[in-house]
Amino acid sequence: MNLFDFDGGTALAKSAITCSRAIRRLRDRFDKAGAPVIYVNDNFSNWQGDFRELIAACQTSDGPSSTISRALSPRAGHYHILKPKHSAFLGTPLAILLTKLGVQRLVLTGISADSCILSTATDANMREMELWIPGDAVAAITRDRKAKALSLIKASLGGDIRGTRAIRTLFPDAPASPQTALTSSL
Repeated sequence: MNLFDFDGGTALAKSAITCSRAIRRLRDRFDKAGAPVIYVNDNFSNWQGDFRELIAACQTSDGPSSTISRALSPRAGHYHILKPKHSAFLGTPLAILLTKLGVQRLVLTGISADSCILSTATDANMREMELWIPGDAVAAITRDRKAKALSLIKASLGGDIRGTRAIRTLFPDAPASPQTALTSSL
């Protein structure tokens, strides 16, 4: 969830609108399977705000922020965490939540592929988690930045970057367990 009110925000918003459709389809698959869905969002230095306030601000704005937040607002049973910096692990309870949920495989979606997604993927890799970062479910300011980030994730972190339509299960080549979680940063 993002207001896109920064330099490059317009280009990122356009990419985010496109990937939000893939994220929604993937989120629906996770909901149907009863797998955890976790929203991790930047707090945009609003240290007194909360996740619901961020959603409301996005929904009442004009344009892509409203479109995305209305399409992807959390549902009952979804988790949400605010983060202070790029990685969803840095300064948040995400690692504890994933442990409590028994999650060992992580699907990362959202924005921005070359910043928050890459940082979170790196931290997840250091925690020895399996990764799937669907290429059609992440956004970046430019196609080149997205391509470079996904290439790095695949080559250096061993993450699967195939799109959501290429993988019909919750996770590529996944056995019945351990648990998989969808983590979105929009």
